[in-house]
Amino acid sequence: MRLDELADVGPFFTLRTGEGGLPLLHEETVRQRVATVAARLGTDDTRVAASIAFQGIAGRLLSIGLGSAVLTGEVPDLATGGLRWDTARTAPDDLWSPSPAAPSGEDLRTAVLHGLLVPLHDLVRTVTPISSPLLWGNAGSSLAGSLRVLHTWLLHRHRAEDAARAVALTRDLFTDPLLRDTGELSGSATFVRRTCCLYYRVPGGGMCGDCVLRHPPRHSARRR
Repeated sequence: MRLDELADVGPFFTLRTGEGGLPLLHEETVRQRVATVAARLGTDDTRVAASIAFQGIAGRLLSIGLGSAVLTGEVPDLATGGLRWDTARTAPDDLWSPSPAAPSGEDLRTAVLHGLLVPLHDLVRTVTPISSPLLWGNAGSSLAGSLRVLHTWLLHRHRAEDAARAVALTRDLFTDPLLRDTGELSGSATFVRRTCCLYYRVPGGGMCGDCVLRHPPRHSARRR
């Protein structure tokens, strides 16, 4: 896997190699990350923190998977190698692979969506009671964001065929039942989701660009 070229796309596409962090797919790791996000957001609503934590790591995994599939034609084996997550850091310094990831021989849907995000989704819901459609809406939003960054990067380098392949791979992933009803992807990377990530509940958080809500509900923010 060409890690240097992936990292050039942006911080969310970067995968460090070497030692560090905690096992990604572990309940205590997820619990620590949710607590870290809650403290940074200044909220005691663990559903909000769990939502934002899941969206962030989903964006990392989908970016690396999509970027690799487009740039190399192969999806890396991220599950077998035992990804490590530094729960106190943010991209690009939060995600580690003990060694360079070999090709998985699987497509993006199998290797990343079902191989990583499904067990991560289950762990988040074990740590904090939160809506499953909300979490998959976060994954859909993250996928569209990954596409937007990659598509722009490719067009700036006059790689129109690769940009078109990125759109095609993303649209195919959105046909999976887990993501099919999460929102509407139009054009190259415009996305409007059908669920809310709850970010409006963060003090001073406001609305996300792809939010299903037109206006935040009144008296919605919870403070410590």
